[in-house]
Amino acid sequence: MISRHRRAVGVVLALHGAAALVGLAPPWLLGTIVDRVTAGAGVATVDRLALAIAGCVVVSALLARYAQYAGHRFGERAVAELREQFVDRTLALPVSVVERAGAGDLATRSSVDVATVGTTVRDVAPTIVIASVQLTLLFGAVFLLHPLLGLAALAGLPSIVAATRWYLRRASSAYLTEGAEAAELTEALTTTAEGARTVEALRLADDRVRYGTARVARVWQARRATLALRTVFFSVVEASYPLPIALVLLVGGYLLSADLVSLGSVIAAALYLQQAIDPLDRLLQWTEQAQRGFASYARVLGVGLVPPESPGGTATSRGERLVVTEARFSYADGHDVLHGIDLEVRPGERLAIVGPSGAGKSTLARLLAGIDAPRQGVVSIGGCPVTDLDPAERRRRIALVTQEHHVFIGSVRDNLAFAAPDATDDQMRAALATVGADWFDALPDGLGTALGDGARQLGAAEAQQVALARLVLADPHTLILDEATAALDPSTARRTERALAAVLVGRTVIAIAHRLNTAHDADRVAVLADGRITEIGSHDDLLAAGGAYAALWRSWHARADAR
Repeated sequence: MISRHRRAVGVVLALHGAAALVGLAPPWLLGTIVDRVTAGAGVATVDRLALAIAGCVVVSALLARYAQYAGHRFGERAVAELREQFVDRTLALPVSVVERAGAGDLATRSSVDVATVGTTVRDVAPTIVIASVQLTLLFGAVFLLHPLLGLAALAGLPSIVAATRWYLRRASSAYLTEGAEAAELTEALTTTAEGARTVEALRLADDRVRYGTARVARVWQARRATLALRTVFFSVVEASYPLPIALVLLVGGYLLSADLVSLGSVIAAALYLQQAIDPLDRLLQWTEQAQRGFASYARVLGVGLVPPESPGGTATSRGERLVVTEARFSYADGHDVLHGIDLEVRPGERLAIVGPSGAGKSTLARLLAGIDAPRQGVVSIGGCPVTDLDPAERRRRIALVTQEHHVFIGSVRDNLAFAAPDATDDQMRAALATVGADWFDALPDGLGTALGDGARQLGAAEAQQVALARLVLADPHTLILDEATAALDPSTARRTERALAAVLVGRTVIAIAHRLNTAHDADRVAVLADGRITEIGSHDDLLAAGGAYAALWRSWHARADAR
């Protein structure tokens, strides 16, 4: 970051350095006044030297002011670049990595951590550098007055250095832990807020409160740990400040009695040490903030250490036939979710995948879309492994729409343009009509209506229809619908599915279905149970077989009749 802004950093350091040099003059001039008055100088001499002190103070203040101005400009530019890099790196991550990280973790990194890094770059780093330069100059000035005074001035450094080293060995891991716990708390609050209706419906409020309270307790525990470090560190440092001043006065008194230094030199040395307390205080206080900044910087840069989504190979697909061969898949815990899946989906076929919750339906959909790669086996399209295709080519061929949906802050047009940037307004209106979005006609500004916080809020069903309209505009050959109409009420869902049917003609459609009327309309139905395909065939054939699908169909119809 510094190497990209060498000139700006050079200007900041030069201005701060000049301010520090000019700041050395007042104590020396004050000592000179004492020596001149002792030697019998008059009021004119004192006034002249006093004016020089005032001039140095003004010049030093102006230089420091412009140094801070230049430093803040550099800091804001650097942080702006950091935010842009973070967004670029996050967008380049594989979708599976982003989902495993969770919204809370990424939200904390992009907000709290980036802001902390901004403070470090804008305030902490320049303060540490400049304070170090000021201390070097101040202690150097004491040595110039007399070497013994300089040695006495260093009396407090051993305890300060020892306390700092003790602190730094422990601070980095402690602040990383604090950042991680804060991210977990954000994740807990975010998921609870997003699923508030589900929490109320299932009467899980007490469980979520207990879980959130436990996360708060862990954050508090992590912050107590860092507070304990600061308590020891600052106590030792503050106790070390008076020692060098006392020793300088004692040594100075001895040297003065031996006529080795003047009274003005002793006073100047004491004032230099008194003046050194401020940069030393700032240096040590900002060292604590620097630990936060470096921990946050590690979390921000850590996103860039995750390998980006593979660009794919040079292989090309020779057709649209989707084939799964001996596919096995496991998540991070190593337990297989899918066990040797074999499946072939013919071009233009409509396949429904049904089964109980936890059977692996959504996991299979992710493998078919190329979001995850099987641990063993191959998922291929047109003879080419799906994960070997260029990501843009893969998304052009295969689209996955889940029951999770997002409405971006912007207009309706902006939200639809993600799928097809070149789509015309007429095409967007047609896509909304295709998915049965009747509410669109009532919008005051049509496609220009603003959506999101502070604007028109879409309900879950409306947001899902926007997602389906994006699918229509994207126009892929193979569509994977993972309970894509789950947020819609049954009548709206059925109407939307019928409207989509005309658009889906000629395309390969794989529908993960929990409403079995979807399976009834499909060419074939695959029943997934415990990570294995136990039955596959047409709706009528599976009913006639009297197996698991027939039992599911009877159970579903019984619930539908009861409603």
